Amino acid sequence: MTALRRVVFDTSTLVGAALKINSVPHRALLEVLARCDLCASAQTWLELELVMQRKRFDAYLPASARRDFVALVRQHLHFFAVTSANEVGLSPPCRDPKDNKFLALAQVCQADALVSSDADLCSLNPWNGVPILSAAALLDRFAYRPDESSP
Repeated sequence: MTALRRVVFDTSTLVGAALKINSVPHRALLEVLARCDLCASAQTWLELELVMQRKRFDAYLPASARRDFVALVRQHLHFFAVTSANEVGLSPPCRDPKDNKFLALAQVCQADALVSSDADLCSLNPWNGVPILSAAALLDRFAYRPDESSP
């Protein structure tokens, strides 16, 4: 099993990580921050910033805590330039065009995994050799320990 070096999270998975401490998405994010490069583009970052400002999340987490989460994630991101041409040229594209920004990012940064629970993205797994994993499947990957007595 190859080590994960670069990982892309979709916005909904990051939101899940923010809103519920010790949830599977939260634990997956912590593992990635400790072991991998968490990759983003200007487009994926902007979406996270905007989504985390939504008033509907006030019932789950105060706006100040959501801003702190966004700031913390920002400190750990590795940014990659993704152009509209990268998104338009995807093959195959996602059936939801709004999700193409994650596929384009995965392609540009040469991601080892894209983490998502979005059915439109998950239906593409694997996409051009990039596994599209749930947060739980990502945690399972990190739990894998090869038998050290093996040659």
